[in-house]
Amino acid sequence: MGSTVFTGPILAGNVLNSDGSGNLAAVGGSNGTQNVGFVEMAQAAPITQSATAAATGIVIPAQSLIISIDVFVTTGWAATTTLGIGTSTAANELATGLTAANLVQGKYTVPVTSLVAAWLNSSNTSDVMIYVKSSSGTAGVGTLVVRYIQGFNGFTNGQYT
Repeated sequence: MGSTVFTGPILAGNVLNSDGSGNLAAVGGSNGTQNVGFVEMAQAAPITQSATAAATGIVIPAQSLIISIDVFVTTGWAATTTLGIGTSTAANELATGLTAANLVQGKYTVPVTSLVAAWLNSSNTSDVMIYVKSSSGTAGVGTLVVRYIQGFNGFTNGQYT
């Protein structure tokens, strides 16, 4: 299967600029209040349980808004360990202390918790690599999926700020 690459961010909608009327566009119309929205992006990478921080290969573009992070566990994490997810080798900027009891075979949705600021804007200045790190053990295997809106934080009313 072929693929198409866009440099993004990708926006979609049929009313690119508001006409000031306050009206909403009819089906197929192009006049009214702006209705352009961002296209959601996703990247995925295999991960393994390790006490050494590992770069996943998932790179989130600067000024992106992270929507969700999921871990699809195929082999459960060893007992009494935790998993951290972040944007540096500390691997704790996006999620910290995810317990092994929750990382059994299946899908685990990572909670945002108090680290919400890092999710709302991945970085104002540069792309970020996603890292994972466990407190100990070597048993766990899975796939990390990060969903995000590219360039969301630098875009206002059809213009980059």
